[in-house]
Amino acid sequence: VQLQASGGGLVQAGGSLRLSCAASGGTSSNYVMGWFRQAPGKAREFVAGINWSGGTTNYADAVKGRFTISRDNAKNTLYLQMNSLKPEDTAVYFCAASRYTGNYFTDPGRYTYWGQGTQVTVSS
Repeated sequence: VQLQASGGGLVQAGGSLRLSCAASGGTSSNYVMGWFRQAPGKAREFVAGINWSGGTTNYADAVKGRFTISRDNAKNTLYLQMNSLKPEDTAVYFCAASRYTGNYFTDPGRYTYWGQGTQVTVSS
């Protein structure tokens, strides 16, 4: 499975962006999927996760109430709607898919496939 993330860009604080992650080379509909981000000089961190059906989601405290993860299995696509963006949200955002069974995983080591990342920059 190959993952292609898109939708990043430059936005002012308080603005919104919607990231997409398209899966190809196989179906991702059975996989737990997640979004991670990595700022310069920092470790990759969990942002949001979703189970195969979309019925269970989980968010990092830093984004809870502002970001929404969703998926469209018919389109093999994962989304991250980001509202009320802050300068501290600036990072490269990665989508990932896990072949492990579960509802979501916060540990990047549990994910099997990774997208190439898309840059999100929030100006103050």
